[in-house]
This record gives sequence, C-alpha cells and structure tokens, in this order.
Amino acid sequence: MSDQALSAPGPIETPSGKEAGTENFPVASLLISPALRPHVMCFYAFARAADDIADNPALSSDDKIRRLDLFEEGLDGIGSVAKALILRDSLTETNVTDRHARDLLQAFRQDAVKQRYADWNELIGYCELSANPVGRYLMDLHGEDRALWPASDALCTVLQILNHIQDLKLDLLEMNRVYLPLDMLAAEQLEVKALTEATMQAPLRQVLDRVLDLCDPMISAASTRVVRLRSRRLDAEMRVITTLARRLSDRLRRQDPLAGRVKPSKLDFLRAALTGLSAFWRATPA
Repeated sequence: MSDQALSAPGPIETPSGKEAGTENFPVASLLISPALRPHVMCFYAFARAADDIADNPALSSDDKIRRLDLFEEGLDGIGSVAKALILRDSLTETNVTDRHARDLLQAFRQDAVKQRYADWNELIGYCELSANPVGRYLMDLHGEDRALWPASDALCTVLQILNHIQDLKLDLLEMNRVYLPLDMLAAEQLEVKALTEATMQAPLRQVLDRVLDLCDPMISAASTRVVRLRSRRLDAEMRVITTLARRLSDRLRRQDPLAGRVKPSKLDFLRAALTGLSAFWRATPA
C-alpha cells in the first residue's frame, strides 16, 4: 500500500486539494498505532476522493452519482478506481466490513441530489451516513466492542454539524447547500439568503445557538463515557478530538462564521493533545 498509490488521482477523481493536514481534526495522528495508520489513511483517501466528487460544483448530479457508483464497484473488486480497490484490500487484510465505506458513498450520493434539510431529525439522518461510519470504521479496525458505538456516533455527528456551521456561507454560495434545519430558520422568519450576509444578525445567531445547544449533549456523551476503549491509543485519540469539538463549539458561540472561518486555535490543539497524552499514559495497556 504505497503512498504513491494512495495519492495518484485517476480519471474518475476530481481532487480538491484538500488533504489530511487541512482537515479540522486529526486524521491518523501519532496516537494511532503505526501498524494501523496506513489502513486509516487508506480509508481517508477513499473518503476524501469520493467527497471531492460530491462537492465538485462543475459536475452534474448524474455525473457525480455515476462516478460514485464506480467507487462502489471498486469495493466489489471491479473497475479501475485505485483508491477503492486499495481500500478493498485493506479491509480484507484487517477483517473490517466494507459497510462503513458503502454508507459514506450513500451520503455522498445524497449530497449530489439533496440541498436542504427540513428539520433536525432529517439532518441527523444524513450524519448517520456521512459521519458516523468514520468512527465505526475506526472502532472496528481497533477491535472495539460495537456496544460502544453510541459514543463514537455522538462525536462523529457533532463534528459533522460543527463543520456545517463553519462553512454555512461557503456551502450555500459554492454548492447551494444548506445544512441548517429549515424549520429552525423559519421559526426566526429567516430565508437561506441570510447565510450569505457579511455578518450574522441576531435571528441567525439564535438559530446557531439552538443547534449548538443540541450538540452539547452529544459532546458530553463522547467525553463522559464510563468505559474506556480497549485500545488506549484510540481512546486517547477520541479524547483529543472530543476536546477539540468542545473548543470549536465554544468558539462558534462567541464568533461569527459569516465574517470568517471559525476554527480551533493552536492553543486549543495543544490543550487537546495534552488531554489525549494524559489519558494515554494513565491508561492500563491492553
């Protein structure tokens, strides 16, 4: 599984230039076992390439779905989409189901045709396909008990929603997508064009605060779980990401995502890293 094989785009792909180092949260950080890190990066490369297709404004919905279908064929060992074929080999080697990768593809197909979410439950349903499979893949890769999926699901869902808030304006202007529930906007007598203003007005602030209020219990569910994961490395990684999620949520309450992208600071990353390292060294090795 060479680095070149993971990075070389095929004719089906439409690379955006995004990579692991540009993501909001750590991807296969040094906390992850060196033996498993290449497999995590393989899964990430697959997801990143498929997501880039779904987010490409130059492609029609039909073209996006056709390309994503080719990614799914690769999971069956068919075709020439390298990242899908490589992931198939990785999943076979690690004995991890391909269900998580297929769920992500379903979310990306949905992105190709669906641009609005009526209410909170509909948005959560999208996150179950677009975010939760990532955490479930990591849990399966590390041999964790699936009874612990709810904490992982909560964290992945909240990360997805926080990302949507960060990119409110960009998502609408570039892809005509709105991930805020429409009923929440309507309750404040807002239309989606409010997301394109230079600065956020009080009614939209009310909507964002309501969404963040709904995110708080999910962050708590991820951070206050009673049972540690078997893998102290993954446990520490999850604590790092949970800390960053809480810091980002706090910043989104205080700052205006329409005026500029809100993201964790270097100090936030340092504090999160120290939290993870502390948890790692306190844990009893499995």
